[in-house]
Amino acid sequence: MSAEEDTRAPGTDSGLLSPVWAGTSVEAVTSDEAWLAAMVEFEAALAAAQASLGAAPQGTAAAIRAAGTSGRLALAELARRGREAANPVVYFVKRLTEVVTDISPEAAGHVHAGSTSQDVLDSAAMLVATRALTLLRHDLGRMRAALADLSRDHRTTPAAARTLTQHAVPTTIGLRAATWLTLVADAHDRVGALLDARLPVSLGGAAGTLSAYHDHLRAAGVPGFHPELRLVELVADELGLAGTALPWHAARTPIADLAGVLAFVGGALGKFAADVLVLSRTEIAEVAEPAAAGRGQSSAMPQKRNPVLSTLVAAAARQLPVYALVLQQAVVTEDERPAGAWHAEWQPLRECLRLAGGAAHTAAELAEGLVVSAERVRANLELTGTALIAERLSVALSPDLGRRLAKETVTRAVRSTEAGVTPAEALRLALKETGHADRLSTPLEQLLAPEDYLGAAVPLTDRALHRATATTADDPSTADDPSPAATAAATDSPHPYTHPTDPTLSSHDRED
Repeated sequence: MSAEEDTRAPGTDSGLLSPVWAGTSVEAVTSDEAWLAAMVEFEAALAAAQASLGAAPQGTAAAIRAAGTSGRLALAELARRGREAANPVVYFVKRLTEVVTDISPEAAGHVHAGSTSQDVLDSAAMLVATRALTLLRHDLGRMRAALADLSRDHRTTPAAARTLTQHAVPTTIGLRAATWLTLVADAHDRVGALLDARLPVSLGGAAGTLSAYHDHLRAAGVPGFHPELRLVELVADELGLAGTALPWHAARTPIADLAGVLAFVGGALGKFAADVLVLSRTEIAEVAEPAAAGRGQSSAMPQKRNPVLSTLVAAAARQLPVYALVLQQAVVTEDERPAGAWHAEWQPLRECLRLAGGAAHTAAELAEGLVVSAERVRANLELTGTALIAERLSVALSPDLGRRLAKETVTRAVRSTEAGVTPAEALRLALKETGHADRLSTPLEQLLAPEDYLGAAVPLTDRALHRATATTADDPSTADDPSPAATAAATDSPHPYTHPTDPTLSSHDRED
């Protein structure tokens, strides 16, 4: 059945099955309408650049923009006719030219002059990605600020660390939040780096030689040995994109870079969501999502308030690497323009932008409203008694009892705690059984206090805070739109784990 014969009503992709991005800001900038507008924008920018070189009438770009807003470029028709050429650009150019002809016959002869389908769609993709990344950077900046506050507010709040799902040793809520903060700051910096460098325009012509652009400009009398190279820079400037040394039809570094950054964003947000999902379990209840009318309802169980924000983020984090993998595989291309590899990028790229943008918007709301229950944190800290500080007890008792006997004594105390004996009494009984009850050099109460066994949790938290807030200490707006200077500051700031002369450490904390 041909497109003309198919009379079915076109469908709508409104995010029914992807609530992570439905209704968020990224929805509008990645819609079919947004992609079509970006394609028109490229054609107008190309015409404007050619006009500035004297190769097109001055009104051509305006006529193209008018055609784009005329309502006569029907999306459903463009989509279905796209099957004829395996991409939507061929029929788009035909229809755009028809509409421009009605507006300005003189301009119509200069629509798409020298260009090719891949130039249009790749450049449009970079425009769409730039707008989506701008929103993404803003929401990651919100998260960065919120998690910095959380780390700072709870930098000394003891909590039970968990390894392989079990209580391990004491940590702090601040250090746990600092881990989230570090990942989000990494993601924020990577997105910012892409935006600051600017995504590239695509201009290559039929096979990456710019030959048709060259002939079009020379026929118009444009001087210069290769004026088409100047054209690339002019189109890039018109669009706010970067110029390129070579056409990238078959060198998909920009797509691979986007895939890598967006997949990492998903992972960073996914770690945050995974921890919130665990910590908000009924039997743990150390954190809770911000409440809102109607949020978290169950269709069957009226008593429930499900952690839906972290659920949405976790769902996006699981999908993003799969779509990003398609984009990475598309780097493997044959010839000067491939069949299939380029075509496989379009929808996965859009889904990566949608999922990352929607997840960041959702995670920012979660981070800004996350509620920590100090009572539950303390109760869980005391839940496993001696076991939580077993590592410390083994080390502390070794000088007095020897390593083997110390370990046996602590193991006996842990078993007693599991049977309901208090930690202090369990340790006293275990020491009494070994005949070494009076040989402790450290007070028992101090040994059993989780807050006295936090290691470097506080200075590590301060390191993460220093690194994550270094670019925003003087100007909070840089979190949303970092300047080159702010970006350089982020690059030069200490690594949160390995910098030996971190200014947040006092002199006795630094290595000699």
